[in-house]
Order: sequence, then C-alpha cells, then structure tokens
Amino acid sequence: MRSLPYFCRGPVIRGFGRGSKDLGIPTANFPESVVDSLPADINTGIYYGWAQVDNGEIHKMVMSIGWNPYYKNTKKSMETHLIHKFKEDFYGQILSVAMVGYIRTEKGFSSLEELIAAIHSDIEEAKQKLDLPEHLKLKEHNFFRTSISTTNSEIMNGH
Repeated sequence: MRSLPYFCRGPVIRGFGRGSKDLGIPTANFPESVVDSLPADINTGIYYGWAQVDNGEIHKMVMSIGWNPYYKNTKKSMETHLIHKFKEDFYGQILSVAMVGYIRTEKGFSSLEELIAAIHSDIEEAKQKLDLPEHLKLKEHNFFRTSISTTNSEIMNGH
C-alpha cells in the first residue's frame, strides 16, 4: 500500500457502542467524511500505528477499516482502539492517527469469543511492530506536533 504511512484527523463520534459493551475493547470512531477520504489503495482490514487525542500523549493503536463482517455493517467504518486505559470517553475531541502498517484482512468470525481473541492477537502484533525503529520514529512525526484546537472540527487528510 503506497499510501502508508497515512495520516488523518477528525472528531471522535459515537459508533455502535459495541467496542466497550460487547468486546471490552473500546474504540474511537471517525465520521464518514474521514472514512470517505481514504486513498483507494487503503484496503479494508486491520492496521496498526500511532494515535493522539487532542494534544495529549501519543499511544500505540490498532484500527479496523471496513464493514465488520461479524456485525454485518452496511457502512464502512474506521474504528481505532488506542492501546491505553483512558479514565473517560473522549467523544467530540480530535483524534489524530498515523496508520503505519497492515496486519490482516477483514474476516467474519463464528463467535464473539473468536472475534475477541483475534482482536487481542492484533493488539499484541501491533505492540511488537510499533517497537521497531522505523515505526517508533513516526511517533515523533510533525503531524503530532501540530497544535489542535478542540473547537476546530476541520478534518485534515493526507501526508
């Protein structure tokens, strides 16, 4: 995928509410405008990279892009799981992500337990890959140093 690393930013919106409730793995969802701006060569599947809420710390993340076959979604979504425990929700705040690499294709699961196990495996893979020097340096990218106003809901895409 030539578009990686891919940088995007947008406000966190309410999703289906399944990440925390069904899976115990909270996700931050981007609005359709961010999803619709993805380059054509960004396939559906599971990605890993870096994420930041507003001007906060930069954390490792995994992201699902697609239709979530287990839940049979009809709208394509981008759901980011930040590998960090937050004290509270951050709906409406600005999420900045750098998608660094690709883990696997999107696939259906026969049970919720199978889906949860796959997500935990994706998280472990992301943690390991993001410790590689070529990925660690992206944590320091100027994209994350750009000051963000929480009142600014403008979406920035691209490199």
